Amino acid sequence: MSIDTTPWGRWREVGDRVFVRRNKTLDMNAGLVLGEDRCLVIDTRGNEREGRELYRAVRSVTGLPHVVALTHSHFDHCFGTQVFADAQPGCEIWSHERCHADLSANGRCQRAEIAGWLRESGQEVLADEVDAVRITPPNRTMSCDATLDLGGRHVVLHHPGRGHTDHDMVVEVPDAHVAFVGDLVEQGAPPSFDHAYPLDWAATLNRLLDRLSGVVVPGHGDVVDAGFVARQATEIAQVADVARRLPPHLDDAELEWHAGRLAVGSAAGFIALRRAQEHLAQLAQL
Repeated sequence: MSIDTTPWGRWREVGDRVFVRRNKTLDMNAGLVLGEDRCLVIDTRGNEREGRELYRAVRSVTGLPHVVALTHSHFDHCFGTQVFADAQPGCEIWSHERCHADLSANGRCQRAEIAGWLRESGQEVLADEVDAVRITPPNRTMSCDATLDLGGRHVVLHHPGRGHTDHDMVVEVPDAHVAFVGDLVEQGAPPSFDHAYPLDWAATLNRLLDRLSGVVVPGHGDVVDAGFVARQATEIAQVADVARRLPPHLDDAELEWHAGRLAVGSAAGFIALRRAQEHLAQLAQL
């Protein structure tokens, strides 16, 4: 009998005063970076109960004023944000500018969609919790690199290009050689392509590799290194290569056949190829 030794719900220090909390729900990672004057919380989890759990966990480590950074607009990374806004009036909440736009325009629709999916899965309590979430768009945005001063430590917010979304934000802690990369990288499960840009994603990761020098914290799963990122970039590049060589307008059965031969796996590969073909069709119309 195997024993699960994953440190769910506990802080793990992966660099000097840089912590990761791996949460059992969706195997999602939240981050905490300590400066001398304030701390940075990276992603806030998927509803306000989970946000309160994370807030208490932050306060178990530090009483410093907090800043929040959201790697992207998907619910499991940002639906707990209002808890941090309530706890500290005027709290800075950072994201890419298109993350702000997506949450403002589509946050309520995403909330309803996720609650419906949870109810269909028989998870009524979680569905009710998502239904009760107050959508909280960021109040600080970036499009090119932005630097946050935490007091004696600077953190860089960086957008390397389109990948998992069109607004993925990487949080770099240069003095600790740690980078939080959100769902641009996933460990323990295939990359998620539902809202992705498969034609661009590998190039985005390859650009990002030039900036990685130590620990890489994915959006989900265990911490990794640059070698893991390079391998995932190669797998995603295969998706783009196959998509470009396929004839347009393949039916689902044909796409499934090709997806079954992809390194990312048949289920993820099918979604990836369909997304890639949609984008190729759009490009052909330009």
